[in-house]
Amino acid sequence: QVQLVESGGGLVQAGGSLSLSCAASGRTIRSYAMGWFRQAPGKEREFVAAIEWSGGRSYYADSVKGRFTISRDNARNTVYLQMNSLKPEDTAVYYCATPQRAYSVVRITSAGGYEYWGQGTQVTVSS
Repeated sequence: QVQLVESGGGLVQAGGSLSLSCAASGRTIRSYAMGWFRQAPGKEREFVAAIEWSGGRSYYADSVKGRFTISRDNARNTVYLQMNSLKPEDTAVYYCATPQRAYSVVRITSAGGYEYWGQGTQVTVSS
């Protein structure tokens, strides 16, 4: 059974930084794309960032491009999201996700491309 556990969320002032981690168990992430999504109160879950299974290509939402960086450490079975220059509008619960199929890059910028999700970690950015 695949389990994803996010950590690293918290309260930070605007302009600050946070680093989120997502530890996977039940499978090695080496062969799987990984993604980060977020959901603010009253809003739909939205794509934030994704990284292909090879680590060779990453994707970002326009709203976070240049501020957030996704990375993966296959040896630690963990994916990270470094968030810099945070803004109040980044406030949300952040989720990591992974698809069921190995080597898939189909729809990895869409929630529909993922079958396994973590429980989320709250990020709050104060103005």
